[in-house]
Amino acid sequence: MNNEKRYTQVIEKLRAVGLRPTRQRIALAGLLFDGTDKHVCAEDLHRDVINADSPVSLATVYNTLHQFTDAGLLREIVISAGRSYFDTNVSDHHHFYFETDGGLEDINSDEVVVTQLPTPPKGQKISRVDVVVRVSED
Repeated sequence: MNNEKRYTQVIEKLRAVGLRPTRQRIALAGLLFDGTDKHVCAEDLHRDVINADSPVSLATVYNTLHQFTDAGLLREIVISAGRSYFDTNVSDHHHFYFETDGGLEDINSDEVVVTQLPTPPKGQKISRVDVVVRVSED
């Protein structure tokens, strides 16, 4: 796909969820939504956008990732305090987390069966169940 068509698609994607297509959002969305599913952390995306000659601050990367998540374009997977990934695959699925290298890999939702959930607190409802299976080398 040529760059102009891809640029137009990125702008349309942002507008479709009510986000104004700023220079920074376009640059980040162009890296994130290239047709392949990926798991990214803010620091890696920041490095990639700098390497693409689109100077954006790390704070802007974090803010934009959270805006994209709030708009439904990404899912945030919290691994631990201070360690989050953002997933371009927003369908229902789960993850393997590789403790040795920090990588994530998708698990199809039909491969995980949750047989019982607790009753949510009064006035709350369960909106989603995320399973992260942590794996390490033998």
